[in-house]
Amino acid sequence: MKSAKEIRVGNIIMVDSKPMIVLRSDVNGSSRTGFTYKWKMKSLLTNSPQENVFRGDDKFDVVVLDKKPVIYSYFADPLFVFMDADYEQYEIEEENLGDALRYLKDGMECEAVFYDNKAISVELPTTIVRKVVYSEPTVRGNTSGNILKEAKIENAIEANKHTVMVPLFISSGDKIEIDTRTNEFKRRG
Repeated sequence: MKSAKEIRVGNIIMVDSKPMIVLRSDVNGSSRTGFTYKWKMKSLLTNSPQENVFRGDDKFDVVVLDKKPVIYSYFADPLFVFMDADYEQYEIEEENLGDALRYLKDGMECEAVFYDNKAISVELPTTIVRKVVYSEPTVRGNTSGNILKEAKIENAIEANKHTVMVPLFISSGDKIEIDTRTNEFKRRG
């Protein structure tokens, strides 16, 4: 058990018997009156956001989740199916994938996150390479400054096509490297 003052952003804790990830922590108070911690959290099981205020001496169970390398296999509406090296299949609901839906591609390697032996979400590599499927052509003479344009990247599911802001010199068919944490173009791949 850890007290609220020992919990950091990114920790997974049990709140009302539900695993929650701490997304943001704001501290108020003083050493004389005691500190309060206002946390913005998200449920790992339902992805629903929640905000709570706790005293510094409130106790929480910190959960360490298991992770296993998996490969994205296919979409079986409404579940996404992933497979590990032993050909074991894991189904994950669409709402639990969050931003990972933007980048999923057949055969993509990622890590499945498990809670109570059930796959609840996936973690993507921090950088991935994707092909640009559509990008507006560059207008000649429009190259002054740091100007960006939208580019649609390849994805496993048509409904989840995603756009990334890229420099003007990127065109359809180019491969680009993307930071999955910030959704930013890094360089031509």
